[in-house]
Amino acid sequence: MTQRKDELAGNLAKVEERITAACVAAGRKREEVTLIVVTKTYPASDVQILSDLGVRHVAENKDQDAAPKAAECSGLPLTWHFVGQLQTNKVRSVVGYADLVQSVDRSKLVTALSKEAVRAEREVGCLIQVALDAGERERGERGGVAPGGIAELADLIAGAPGLRVDGLMTVAPLTGEYAGRELAAFERLMDLSTDLRRAHPAANMVSAGMSADLEQAVAAGATHVRVGTAVLGVRPRLG
Repeated sequence: MTQRKDELAGNLAKVEERITAACVAAGRKREEVTLIVVTKTYPASDVQILSDLGVRHVAENKDQDAAPKAAECSGLPLTWHFVGQLQTNKVRSVVGYADLVQSVDRSKLVTALSKEAVRAEREVGCLIQVALDAGERERGERGGVAPGGIAELADLIAGAPGLRVDGLMTVAPLTGEYAGRELAAFERLMDLSTDLRRAHPAANMVSAGMSADLEQAVAAGATHVRVGTAVLGVRPRLG
């Protein structure tokens, strides 16, 4: 366990250096950017170590992995983010542990999240996942609503009991006009965030950037970066 803690501490330090350098280059303060460590496929023991090392935000993308892990780590001072594509039949479980769902992309999901949040007497933060590889009214290949659907979905979340509109999330597209242009994609997300905040001023979270492109996300103005591999290393996929 000591060896793993040393490994994670070293990786965290390197990621911290990258975020700090990106903030300096962008003329931003380090505290403007929150690191979310994506712990998918990694055991609860790693989450415990990360918590001991000062990490306060973790993310998961599959409920079957996340639910038991979150239960095992329930006593830790962590904010749990759900970042994967979410099916409505998993919503009750996810609402049990997730403080924020970053992959809200359709009205049916909003309805299901609201119902379960009310039932659990919880308030769940929602980020609208934006698909920058989609047409104005389509959904993206990896989930997400097209830019043209953001306003309607935000209004729906805002009016749904138990839910809160917190901002926007995106994944750098692999196809379309932004393929290979991560900075441009994230700058587009920032423009969409500005539009969203005109109607929902408190929805100021912008979640963008992962291990390979966190610098571009910070340069564009992201408030949260989601880093997995650079902190935890490469691990074979489960299942």
